[in-house]
Amino acid sequence: MSEAERGHGHGGANNGALRHIKVLDLSRVLAGPWASQTLGDLGAEIIKIERPGTGDDTRAWGPPFVQDAEGNATGESAYYMCANRNKQSVAVDFTQPEGQALVQRLAAQCDVLVENFKTGGLVQYGLDYASLARINPRLVYCSVTGFGQDGPYAHRAGYDFLIQGMGGLMSVTGKPDGEPGGGPVKVGVALTDILTGLYASTAILAALQAREHTGRGQHIDLALLDVQVACLANQGMNYLYSGNVPQRMGNAHPNTVPYQDFPTADGYMILAIGNDGQFARFCNGAGMPEWAQDARFMTNAARLAHRVELVAMIRALTVTRTTKEWIALLEQHAVPCGPINTVQDVFDDPQVKARGMQRAMQHPQAGDVPIVASPIRLSDTPVAYRRAPPQLGQHTDDVLAKHLQMDEQELAHLRQIGVLA
Repeated sequence: MSEAERGHGHGGANNGALRHIKVLDLSRVLAGPWASQTLGDLGAEIIKIERPGTGDDTRAWGPPFVQDAEGNATGESAYYMCANRNKQSVAVDFTQPEGQALVQRLAAQCDVLVENFKTGGLVQYGLDYASLARINPRLVYCSVTGFGQDGPYAHRAGYDFLIQGMGGLMSVTGKPDGEPGGGPVKVGVALTDILTGLYASTAILAALQAREHTGRGQHIDLALLDVQVACLANQGMNYLYSGNVPQRMGNAHPNTVPYQDFPTADGYMILAIGNDGQFARFCNGAGMPEWAQDARFMTNAARLAHRVELVAMIRALTVTRTTKEWIALLEQHAVPCGPINTVQDVFDDPQVKARGMQRAMQHPQAGDVPIVASPIRLSDTPVAYRRAPPQLGQHTDDVLAKHLQMDEQELAHLRQIGVLA
């Protein structure tokens, strides 16, 4: 394995853009951890606070689990590994007063706090924004919830699948009701969680930049439902401008044709034609130049009006060649097209390999473990892979000694009374 594939090792120099930022991460599962991992990839120091004994819920979300050299499962699932690199794990029970005091002392030294407890859930522990802002007025405090800090649903629990349904995404995903296999379908990954994590990291960076001018931190209120509504994008705007409720269209596109999957002699391929020039090049490459001169198909608006007949014509043509043959042919004519890859195909793809999207990091028990790389490429302050996703409580003593100057006797006492794991 090359050094590029391996990534930077633990303990290397941190030249990241956020190397001066310290983040206290009280979040778990996906949206919050995705945000903090993004900040960690960019150089921030991430201190992940976890419950002693169990830790982040996703540690148990397997199989598959990371395995040691003897093939025994460790305490980390593959799911957990996807969102927790470049972090230090500190196992603290903050339901106890001594634990609350530790987290408060850490928050006093941090620039950012990320949490995804239910609205108001941290007030009883003195770890809510109002309490911590009194200790550290410069703290940027990001709350990620299902429905936000106010409104009639504020105290409900929110999960990605639920929000994909409530936020309209499932109403436009899947085949129409009248077709075989028709009905609502969720996206195959927890996309609303991931988008919320990305919005959270963007908001945190904006708040840090604002602090440079105001000297103050602030509270960021991010809701999964808000994010999903915002990410309806063209579908939301189509409705607002036309009054027509978007429907499920399978893999077809509501605003451009042909832009969907088509059958081939050995499977399927995707045509993603976004303008009239590309359509004309497709027609020429496919040996049907007359289609581009047909008044029904010359413009995108005309193709939308005659979608059914055009798609039927293309489907009858595409089954005459294999997927590879079509792609080789159409790429010569600069027509956007491609296969529908399995996940295995993705990681075998030469472009994905060339971009180094699979890396390896050193796990304390398992040695080299695979991770999926960050897509962020910065020329001067690149992403670095400094720490594999941590084991539960792996850095408890190191972090508390470094940041709170606690000695072995204090740590032993807190461990004895169950505050530390």
